[in-house]
Amino acid sequence: MISTTHHDTNKKKDNECLQLSDEIIAALAKFQEIELEDFQLDAKELEIFFTPSMATQVLPKLKLPGAGLLAGGKPSSLLSANFLPPIEKYPSKISSVKLGATKSEGGTRGKTFTIGGELSPAFYTFENVIPHKPIITLDVFDMEVPLSKAVKMHVKDVIADPAAWAKLAVEKFGADMVTMHLISVDPLLKDASPKEACKTVEKVLQAVDVPLIIGGCGDPVKDTALFEEVCDQFPGERFLISSVTLDMDVEKCAKFIKKAGNVVLAFTPMDLNFARELNRRLYDNLAHEDIVMDLTTAALGYGLDYAFTNMERARIAGLMGDQELAHPMSSGTTNAWAAREAWLKMSAEWEPRELRGPLWEVTTALTLLLAGVDLFMMMHPAAVKTLKDVTNYLTSGKKADPANFADWVKVKA
Repeated sequence: MISTTHHDTNKKKDNECLQLSDEIIAALAKFQEIELEDFQLDAKELEIFFTPSMATQVLPKLKLPGAGLLAGGKPSSLLSANFLPPIEKYPSKISSVKLGATKSEGGTRGKTFTIGGELSPAFYTFENVIPHKPIITLDVFDMEVPLSKAVKMHVKDVIADPAAWAKLAVEKFGADMVTMHLISVDPLLKDASPKEACKTVEKVLQAVDVPLIIGGCGDPVKDTALFEEVCDQFPGERFLISSVTLDMDVEKCAKFIKKAGNVVLAFTPMDLNFARELNRRLYDNLAHEDIVMDLTTAALGYGLDYAFTNMERARIAGLMGDQELAHPMSSGTTNAWAAREAWLKMSAEWEPRELRGPLWEVTTALTLLLAGVDLFMMMHPAAVKTLKDVTNYLTSGKKADPANFADWVKVKA
């Protein structure tokens, strides 16, 4: 209906308005559009609106191109349209880091892995192919530690034997690498010497042929001594030394890590300025290809959104040219088990814990996978398998059939 604020409201005028509306509808039905020439309208105010009665007259008569209509004017199919994703070209790329070394490369490993090298944000496969698949490492400890029942049930037979534990992680649970946590050196635990801890490393090297991550106890002084001893005893293995922090002697650590040909895991709390500072100090002795970042993993329910945002910002900054953040990222995904909801006995709707725990871990992992994490330190075999299945699918290069995702329009509440 077309009307002005000065039109006559008598019946004759109303009929003229209705007649005009019918003419417009007829013209639209025939020509799909109306073009007026030499038309002039003088009005102080103009309102164009459809009343409910007019809508019932118009909608059944409309036929949209490319969409079928059922009786009553309801759509029976979707409009077809081409979609071209926006393609960006970023000025920089993420550094590639090789982990492990074979015999021909000066080490003893049967296989090696390369992480990083991205040219686009995580899984932007419409822009660039994914150069290297994210990899997974399972945690192994050199002494018995308290574990959630959901985890302990899978490793209870090997928990006192790090070499057997590592072998189980690789051969049964499908770990790409093993993280050897040498926590026995902690002054508050066994206060073992670095030389004693290195005996465990030797046993694990003999048991598996995958690259290793060497973890300490968290004490900055003891870890420095431990890492130096490991680098002296096992040069050329291309270990990932986990980790060097701002409260350690960064220059000293960087020098012996470089001399042994190893890689450093630069650990900082959730602050990109700290990450930049630590990396700058490492650059005095180490190349970009020798540094992996750990920006801290806050698990599901304990700040996962902050961890995701921090990692995503780092990845985008690196691609946009910030060389201090253009490094592969590691996630201590096992932090998910620090959330009491992952293992605590709860009401019936939250049980069983044996399922809730690995779901907690894999949800943390999958979230950070989309932020661009390249290396996941994990614990539960079911969580490992799920993450592997997802990453294999996302990196397979297969194209999804859009027809499989169109049925949501038929869902009834």
